[in-house]
Amino acid sequence: MLTVSKLNTTDKDFNQQLDALLSWESVSNHEVLHTVQHVISDIRQRGDDALIDYTNKFDRVSVSSMSELTIEAQGLADAAARIPAAQLEALKQAAERIERYHNKQVSESWQYTEADGTLLGQKITPMDRVGLYVPGGTAPLASSVLMNALPAKVAGVPEVVMVTPAPDGKVSDFTLAAAHVAGINRVFLVGGAQAIAALAYGTQTVAACDKIVGPGNIFVATAKREVFGKVGIDMIAGPSEIMVVSDGTTPASWLAEDMFSQAEHDTDAQSILVTTSAEHLAEVEAAMVEQVQTHPRKEIILTSLKDRGALILAQSEEEMIELINRIAPEHLELSVAEPQKMAQQVRHAGAIFMGKYTAESLGDYCAGPNHVLPTSGTARFSSPLGVYDFQKRSSLIMVSEEGGDTLGKIAAELARGEQLEAHARSAECRVKK
Repeated sequence: MLTVSKLNTTDKDFNQQLDALLSWESVSNHEVLHTVQHVISDIRQRGDDALIDYTNKFDRVSVSSMSELTIEAQGLADAAARIPAAQLEALKQAAERIERYHNKQVSESWQYTEADGTLLGQKITPMDRVGLYVPGGTAPLASSVLMNALPAKVAGVPEVVMVTPAPDGKVSDFTLAAAHVAGINRVFLVGGAQAIAALAYGTQTVAACDKIVGPGNIFVATAKREVFGKVGIDMIAGPSEIMVVSDGTTPASWLAEDMFSQAEHDTDAQSILVTTSAEHLAEVEAAMVEQVQTHPRKEIILTSLKDRGALILAQSEEEMIELINRIAPEHLELSVAEPQKMAQQVRHAGAIFMGKYTAESLGDYCAGPNHVLPTSGTARFSSPLGVYDFQKRSSLIMVSEEGGDTLGKIAAELARGEQLEAHARSAECRVKK
């Protein structure tokens, strides 16, 4: 039976109800943290041996060397040849669209020369090596492979490696085919906190990376937080979210499926719909009750909607916009007559899907923009994954003789104001006597 919270902005306790609905702590309890810290320490000390031991234990396999857990480029090409031709073509089409979009994000180095000959600028350099974590759950997340790997490749990263667990020795050819299409260099069939530790610190077989990206369970998320500082990470992601804002012009049956598209991810996923029409709200709920019965992941959807879903009745468009910016959703569907006009008032959202024909799931797979988005309200201060996440910026400074005289006097004065005499004297060495 489908149960979903129904909220009204006129309720006296609406704010408390919404806060409770949105509350989420993605990481972690003390027991998980203790386990992860032990795993990281073990990987750092024993390298491949520890990685093999954990893989045998948690993935229920029996391997004796990392060569059994490594798939090189030819193996990825073989997997691509095994999947249905239509799936391979869809992967290639999606990859082409994602690559084309991300090419627009590439930053270029720049510099300028001041009147006295001093040169200032910025040098853009790609990272050397990036590690991608891909979960090994019930759904083969080939789309995540494309979305994480292709921006790194566009950025110019020469080596992108992937880790993914293979429970009982089984790994999805669809996922491996996506790795082939995305140009990933090699795949290691390892997962969990031990895979994150290997990517961060390196082992005899797994080279240490500069950045780790990709989603994972609470152990993976905790490990990413623990190794941050040694390596860069994309984000600590919470469950997937959608907020649908509807004026009633989109069929209720479509919106029901949009809500389900997030709810089916896992039981912690969140689906929220907001409208100013009580009649439309009832129509959407009725469509959800009817349509959920046909879904293979029905039980996951029902639990997700019961625990974290909501249908919200607002009193005005202004109130709906206030809710958008308060919730700062990962995915925002503006299923209204003038979506571009409404989008201008949105300050906080990971991705904005405008108009009745723009299903969020199109963005998940093939529209082009990245589907790795800030969750749990973090769209207030963070952005989608992009090429810029795999490029570093170095400042360029080359001071001329005349500039050394001018800047040296300014710097010396400021340094003495900070009581840093060595700084002042260093600057004054360049001042003309």
